[in-house]
Amino acid sequence: MADAPARFKDLCLDARDHHALADWWCAAIGYVRRDQLEDAQTPEEDEPRPHDWPIPIVDPTGEGPLMWIVPVPEPKIVKNRMHFDVVGETWPLLSAGATMVREADDEIEWSVLADPEGNEFCVFAPE
Repeated sequence: MADAPARFKDLCLDARDHHALADWWCAAIGYVRRDQLEDAQTPEEDEPRPHDWPIPIVDPTGEGPLMWIVPVPEPKIVKNRMHFDVVGETWPLLSAGATMVREADDEIEWSVLADPEGNEFCVFAPE
């Protein structure tokens, strides 16, 4: 679709404590901070990122999209207009600090959880 005015680039997620939330999502979905990958080191990445800069996290297999965890001063207040869908079990995510928003039931086949900062995401059971 060469005539499209834009193309998908990355996912961005706002966070008050972007370091903690980056670590949480890395543990939850198997991502790593991009600067932890040896092949991600470029000359401009030789210096450590300033603490208040957004944190890029990546799928170490190269399959998933790049995600930026972006620092913001305000807490999340209203429902997300866009959310993530993941495949997995809910109990490890709940044990790691997620909260249950809505369990799978007769109406929906997935559970809706929220990460430690309240960002909703859907969890689909593995096939």
